[in-house]
Amino acid sequence: MTIVPVSLGNRSYDIVIETGCIAKIGDLVTPFIRGERAIVITDTNVHLALKGVVTAGLQSAGIQPEYIVLPAGESTKSWSQLEALVDRLLALGVERSDHVIALGGGVIGDLVGFAASMVKRGCGFIQVPTSLLAQVDSSVGGKTAINTKAGKNLVGQFYQPSLVIIDPEVLDSLPAREMSAGYAEVVKYGLLGDFEFFEWCEANAIALLAGNREAQIYAISKSVQAKAAIVAADERETEDKRALLNLGHTFGHALEADTGFSNKLLHGEAVAAGMALAFGFAATKGLCAGQEAERVSAHLKSAGLPYGLRSAHVSASGEALVAHMLHDKKMSGGVLPFILPHAIGDARVERGIALSDVAAYLNSVAAAE
Repeated sequence: MTIVPVSLGNRSYDIVIETGCIAKIGDLVTPFIRGERAIVITDTNVHLALKGVVTAGLQSAGIQPEYIVLPAGESTKSWSQLEALVDRLLALGVERSDHVIALGGGVIGDLVGFAASMVKRGCGFIQVPTSLLAQVDSSVGGKTAINTKAGKNLVGQFYQPSLVIIDPEVLDSLPAREMSAGYAEVVKYGLLGDFEFFEWCEANAIALLAGNREAQIYAISKSVQAKAAIVAADERETEDKRALLNLGHTFGHALEADTGFSNKLLHGEAVAAGMALAFGFAATKGLCAGQEAERVSAHLKSAGLPYGLRSAHVSASGEALVAHMLHDKKMSGGVLPFILPHAIGDARVERGIALSDVAAYLNSVAAAE
């Protein structure tokens, strides 16, 4: 078992990483569960795959699960689903001292965390991420949100979980596409600040995606350790440290908006394409070498990920994509900061980037592809 602490004063918590630990979920959550009932919020796919092992694990510790099963997919991160979930939790008599369990990928974690932050002005919640993307990124750090017509994650809270339970074994049931999408958030940590980890990714991505448990555990541990350190240093993204985690996201969210936040382009796929575009744009601005951008694109392609507009199934104009960026939650004083690389392993916050230059670059990418 590996335990990674997230040090945030009285909001500190542990990330537990262990193969097979979901089978002993009851023992892990017992310190947080009052009484003999645990409310588990999940989606239809995860419920089908993991209900048996989770129920047995909780019952072995004398805890009876009560499931709330939501539709699978990005569309669940919505006002209507948030309202329905909050009403259901209140009807079940959830109190401020209770903890609910978020069992699922990033959509479930984001929605449940947001709901928990509001019920009785804040009850506890435990993250049990079941996708690679959620295990290495969204389950850690306390960002919770829903999507709106204006864009992705524009309504939400910083609200930390009390515990994160990561079992790499649950990844065995994930489709290959979901694994690749999650891998984008793994390699991101190398690209933004750890060249040696990027080199490890180049050498081990195929094994990781093929199910090599040793590679998966190393990648998950390395990723959450990196994120935990960044979150501890800049929990609410008031400085530039946590902002680096948005590498690829400004471009990526625009691609997601253009594809309707649908399964046409998964979040991790959008981040991958966004990182390739960020490197390409940085190269045109003279911030990093063109060979660096080519190396990143080649690696993403080898991992089965989008590495540009066409591979992300996006045909919108640069102007249309920039219009989506104007809804980015990082806008401040009318200025949109970009996370741009100066080299692999050296991403920085750049302000003063002209959006007309971004649009022109995206148009040039579309024309070249």
